[in-house]
Amino acid sequence: MADAGESTTDRKQKIDRYIGDLAAADSKNAVLQAIDNLLAVSAPVGSPSTLDAIARRYKSQADDAADVQQRVEKVAASGLPSVWVGSTGAKAAEVVGAAGRSAEQMAEAFRKASKALYDLSDALTSAQSKDGDGREQLRKARTMLGGGDGFFDDMVETDDEEADRKRAQEIAGTGSNFLYYAAQEADDAARAAARDLNKFAAEARAGQMHTDNISAADRLVLADTGVYGGPQEQNELLTANDLERSGRFMEKMNAQDQARFERMLADAKTPQERAYLVKALAAGYDVDEVGQFRDKIHGKDPYWLQQHLSPVVTAGDSKVDEGLNDDRSNKNTDYQWFGDKKWSQNGETCVPSSTVTARAMVDPVYALELTGGPSGQENDPEAFRDRLDDEQMRLHEEGDGSYAHWWSDVPTGMDSDGQNEIANSEISPHTGSSYEFQEVRGADERRDVLPDIEKSVAEGKPVPFEVEGYDEEGRHGHQMMVIGQEGDMLQIYNPWGTTTWISEDDFVNGHMDKASDHRMPDAYAVHIPADR
Repeated sequence: MADAGESTTDRKQKIDRYIGDLAAADSKNAVLQAIDNLLAVSAPVGSPSTLDAIARRYKSQADDAADVQQRVEKVAASGLPSVWVGSTGAKAAEVVGAAGRSAEQMAEAFRKASKALYDLSDALTSAQSKDGDGREQLRKARTMLGGGDGFFDDMVETDDEEADRKRAQEIAGTGSNFLYYAAQEADDAARAAARDLNKFAAEARAGQMHTDNISAADRLVLADTGVYGGPQEQNELLTANDLERSGRFMEKMNAQDQARFERMLADAKTPQERAYLVKALAAGYDVDEVGQFRDKIHGKDPYWLQQHLSPVVTAGDSKVDEGLNDDRSNKNTDYQWFGDKKWSQNGETCVPSSTVTARAMVDPVYALELTGGPSGQENDPEAFRDRLDDEQMRLHEEGDGSYAHWWSDVPTGMDSDGQNEIANSEISPHTGSSYEFQEVRGADERRDVLPDIEKSVAEGKPVPFEVEGYDEEGRHGHQMMVIGQEGDMLQIYNPWGTTTWISEDDFVNGHMDKASDHRMPDAYAVHIPADR
């Protein structure tokens, strides 16, 4: 019976190993053993008809959502009363606009989910057919060979017996290749479906916020709010994780704190200000601390808020393939600035720098400490750069980073224990997920970890990873962060102060130089967020 718990990668690796055994077999019994091992590997599991039925249902729901979108847009076009506001200050126009965009996104998500399931069904049908053909060939080869030889029979093989064995071996080889192709097809399709469905689930954003303390309309507007400076759909201010955590924290508030927090939201001057207050709550700050943060940002315009509270903005053309530079890095690379200073490392502090920026992405209170200083009102890039350098060195010490000499103050990197330690001390408290270190030195290992990476970043949890390469100068190593995902593309933050997009294949097959340079093509370790 097929083992549904066995991963598609495990099946593929077993088949690959047994194909090698079959090719190397030089006796009848060895061929029979290899065939039996191949037949024992489970076939691709799943029901294409069930997947088709779910896909049809999603297609119908996409049509329903599109109908809702059209009706909402008619309401928006007909004019809205300006006097109505939600319980936290969301105006009618904001709510209706958010509802229209939410319905549009829902329709798109259902359509894409339907397509993902149809694609999976087609691939599974094809894989199961190939697998069946392969097993038929293997059984044919086994029948040709008959029973196994006894001890003495196996010691001597006649010319005729050798010819029979080789014919059976050839037929079994054809069958085993069919099994491998089937496993590969099922593996690729399962990963693509998991990636897309995880992304669509995370994008059901307003539904992540489980609280009755604010209205459904207000939750819709919060989920729809984008960071200033880029396309809204690529720069959602509140992640799925932010919405889930903030809703949970609101439910735990006493009546007094609930009233105070709702008043802060209602008094916010812009949707962005309101959303940053929710993000601060999600980052783990209590109502008093959120109130202090609110006093520093109240009334600021969306551009000021972005500059001081969101280190990374994704440009609308950031995924356009513009080719490679001479050092094999992507030409289409965006710098991330505060004024005229980059969010970048100083010296060999890639790990602390990645960690600082990742924390600033999930913790706006911390981001403001770096950009706005103690008062939160500064707008001085030079002072920001000084604070950023100091913070990088603090984390370098915290992670027991190395130095050029024992008396030196020049950092030269950090080992994996230190990397994981500072990720857990600096990022985890503000996302609720601890980091687990995992080596991924082979293509299959990197392919295996992709669904976990993509699920994490879809939820709003940055994923640190390490790259390396070797040349005549020796080993080169670096840490970067996966911070976004769209389809089969991953958005990478490089602590040189840049962001760019690479493909899943780039990550798997040693082309991470596109996000750095020719010296460091291979991802070899990741730090995966795991629920506490």
